[in-house]
Amino acid sequence: MPFDAVLFDCDGVLVDSEGITNQVLCQMLNEAGWALDYAQCFALFHGRAVRDLRERIEAETGQPLTEAWMADFYARRNARLGAELQPEPGAPQAVQALHRHFAGRIACASGGDRHKLDLQLQKVGLWPYFEGRIFSGQDLPRNKPFPDVYLQAAAAVGVAPERCLVVEDSVPGSHAGLAAGATVIGYDKSGHYTPAMRQAGVQHFIAHMDELPQAIAALARALA
Repeated sequence: MPFDAVLFDCDGVLVDSEGITNQVLCQMLNEAGWALDYAQCFALFHGRAVRDLRERIEAETGQPLTEAWMADFYARRNARLGAELQPEPGAPQAVQALHRHFAGRIACASGGDRHKLDLQLQKVGLWPYFEGRIFSGQDLPRNKPFPDVYLQAAAAVGVAPERCLVVEDSVPGSHAGLAAGATVIGYDKSGHYTPAMRQAGVQHFIAHMDELPQAIAALARALA
C-alpha cells in the first residue's frame, strides 16, 4: 500500500466551521470600515488565517490590526462555534474508519489557531482520534501555503511525507500538502473550488467525506 498515514485539514474538512467563522469576520470587518459582503470575505479568507491578510485588512480599514481586535474576533468566533458547530457530514465515520485502518496514524494539520482546533474537535467528538497529533500552522514560522505544518504532522506520526495522504478543501492547503511531498485528495462538496485546486496540482477529488475511505483504497490500488 503506498500510504501509511492520513493528514486532515480541519476547517471545512472535519468540521463545518467556515461559514460561522466568516460570518463573524465579515461583520467585524464591516464594523471596522471595510465594506465587503460575505461571498467576498469567504473567497479572500478561505484557507487563510486572518493575520495572513494583515496588510490588506489594514489598507481597507485604515487602521492597524491590533491584538485587542483579534482577541475580540476570537471571542465572538469561539462563542458562535461553541454554540453552533457541527461536524462536516460524513467526517466522523471517515475518521473512525481511517483511524482503525491506519492503526492511529492520522493527524490534524490546520492553518487555524490551536485553541480553535481543540475547541472544534472536542465539540464534535473527534478529539479522541487526534489527541496528541493536532498541529497549527500558526505555531510555526510559516503557515499554509508553506508545507511546514504537514511536515510536522508527518514527522509526528512517524511516516515519510511521500507516504502520507492529505485531505484538503482549499487552494492554500493544497499547495501546502503538495509542497510537503504528500498526495492530496481535494474535498469539494460544492464543486466550486475544484478547478482552482486542480490548477494547484490536485488530481483526486471527493464530494462527500463518506467517500474518503473508498477513495483512498481505490487510489492505493491504482498506485500499487
